[in-house]
Amino acid sequence: MSTDSEQSDSVTLYDKDGNPVQVSKANMPEHHDPSPTDNPPQIGRISLDPKEDDSKYAQMARQQFEKEVVGTSYVTKAPQGIDGHNFDPQIRAQYANEPGLVHATRPHEPQAYEMSDPVRKLHEASKLKYPDVNLSAGEFVLHDVHRHPIGLFTPVSIATVAVLAILAILFSYPVIAEGYSLVIGLGALSVVAILLIVLVALFTYIAVWVYLKNRLILTNESVIQEIQHSLFSKHEQTVSLGSVEDASYRQRGFIQMLFNYGSIRLSTEGEETTYRFYYVENPKKQVAILTNAVEAFKNGRPVTNDLLN
Repeated sequence: MSTDSEQSDSVTLYDKDGNPVQVSKANMPEHHDPSPTDNPPQIGRISLDPKEDDSKYAQMARQQFEKEVVGTSYVTKAPQGIDGHNFDPQIRAQYANEPGLVHATRPHEPQAYEMSDPVRKLHEASKLKYPDVNLSAGEFVLHDVHRHPIGLFTPVSIATVAVLAILAILFSYPVIAEGYSLVIGLGALSVVAILLIVLVALFTYIAVWVYLKNRLILTNESVIQEIQHSLFSKHEQTVSLGSVEDASYRQRGFIQMLFNYGSIRLSTEGEETTYRFYYVENPKKQVAILTNAVEAFKNGRPVTNDLLN
């Protein structure tokens, strides 16, 4: 009498989570004996012998796994190319933060990254120019976006009006003192006026410094947004180019159109996080640069300074 395992027309393999995957014996090589003592090796998430990766058994098991477990996934199948799409799926699998995709596995002992001489020079130059920016090996700054000077109009205007008011009171004080019989001397009032002007200048300098410390930095791997809220409050956001889903800009009103400034909006995949940067000079050009960098990164093309032209 034959056992159930002998009568079965299929072989049960198990993925790493212990879930059974049925593989038909009809298409298996005759020399292979799928006995229970076989050590289940791995391909993706299914077990196969690494020595038989190119055999008919390995190909059949891989096809069965993709059909029943994975389904249709370009990243899992890792093709060399897809009609109508110009991207390297291995890069998408490694860098893109996309839900529902199977990412490439990481080796236990990855090889050290070797930078070419041009990349090394760009990396070192970026480290010198941006010492406070965290750059990984081979990463260099392509472009930095600062705020439009129009944003300084309000603090500078307030400071100018305040200084003019102080000077007007100081110069008109003799007439005021004579009319109201004030006993405060002009010398004492001059000292007070100088102290007030110094305070106004100090607060104006701080406001300008905080405003100019806000910037958006584009590297060959990521986008870094530095937000300076106040003298003692700072916020930094970093997002990989592979995670950027959409880049757009907005100009609203006569003043923004006249002086050519606006806001930039970046949205990411996954949790749909949105990043905004305001008072951007020539926002249309900046968004075009960001979009070109994102597309080059996702499509496996070099992200270089040529994208800035």
